[in-house]
Amino acid sequence: MSRAGLALDNLRGFVVLMVLAFHSFMAYMASLPLSPSPFDAPPYDWQAHPIIDKRRWLGFDLFGAFQFLHLMQLMFLLSGLFVWPSLVRKGTTPFLHDRVLRLGVPFVVGVFLLMPLAYFPVYCVRSVDPTWSVFWSQWIALPFWPSGPIWFLWFVLVLNIVAAGLYSLAPRTKELLGRLSVYAGNQPERFFIGLVTVSALAYLPLAAFFEPWQWVHFGPFAIQASLAPQYAIYFFTGLVIGSGGIDRGLLVVDTVLARRWPFWLVGVFAAFLLWIFPAALIVRGQDTALAGLEIARGLGVVLFAGSACFASIAFFLRFASMRRPILGKISENGYGIYLFHYVFVIWTQYALLQIAMPAIVKGAIVLGTTLALSWAVSVAVSSTPAGVWLMRGERRASMAKAR
Repeated sequence: MSRAGLALDNLRGFVVLMVLAFHSFMAYMASLPLSPSPFDAPPYDWQAHPIIDKRRWLGFDLFGAFQFLHLMQLMFLLSGLFVWPSLVRKGTTPFLHDRVLRLGVPFVVGVFLLMPLAYFPVYCVRSVDPTWSVFWSQWIALPFWPSGPIWFLWFVLVLNIVAAGLYSLAPRTKELLGRLSVYAGNQPERFFIGLVTVSALAYLPLAAFFEPWQWVHFGPFAIQASLAPQYAIYFFTGLVIGSGGIDRGLLVVDTVLARRWPFWLVGVFAAFLLWIFPAALIVRGQDTALAGLEIARGLGVVLFAGSACFASIAFFLRFASMRRPILGKISENGYGIYLFHYVFVIWTQYALLQIAMPAIVKGAIVLGTTLALSWAVSVAVSSTPAGVWLMRGERRASMAKAR
């Protein structure tokens, strides 16, 4: 594997680890409500805060905000990197067949099997009759089918279908993507400005009507209304960057982006400050007295997401372009870990509710338990021929066999 490929593999493993940490620490954030909301009544806040523990730590709030503002954008960007080379290699029909099976089947299994199992403790905390039969009757009576983190799969599948349509119906797209990929490698700062500008134009109008944490539901299909266009933009940004191959353009290990990693890192913290100050004033109710706070907060969101994604890629290209065994193994099993982790997160948080220990210790226990168990299940599922293809794909399966 090339140095750029190793850097991206390590980054993917790190991102999976951050997703697990984000969900593991959510029960212990200082900003959570004092008591859980009802399970069977609007606004169904338990989707955002499944388990609420009395032990809190403000540091988890800062960590959560940091991840919430960019982690999904980075995941969509990474998801788009190998789409165009895969289309070129396989062709439209085999590509779509592969995507529907690898994303659609786990989505169905996750939503209709794993999510009821994951959310059962959430019901038990809020109910006087914690039995499965009563839970199931309330579950199917909900006006939507909760999908938890699995929502990511259906939206990525839709974006892959759109990309396949462009490949099939617009042959000149390849030429345009090639030019943009070269431009991104030669002028990363200008490419970044273009990305942030497009993101702002897509995000700010919707942010005036929807908060970032507000979701819309269509049966089992859920999405954040204000952030959905951003996710699509970052997916196609990844498609542009990866269209020329991972060893060219923006992803070259010694390119301008990697050499200027301190610049991007400073930009991350500057953008975070731009977001957190107006966000804090809005929480205190000063948005009516100070004009422009909502716009400033929205600009902070798009600037932070862009700078954090570029900083992450630059940092890993510069310092992690060699094999890192732990991150590499997490990346190899990353899809399965992501698919199964939410069950173990919620059940472990539920098991620790009545145990008196500091929030930091509880968060560490949940993260360690979740990583170990979801990793083990992923390895077990991947031991079968169908499982290894669904969980790791052809490329990762062949890499694991070669190692």
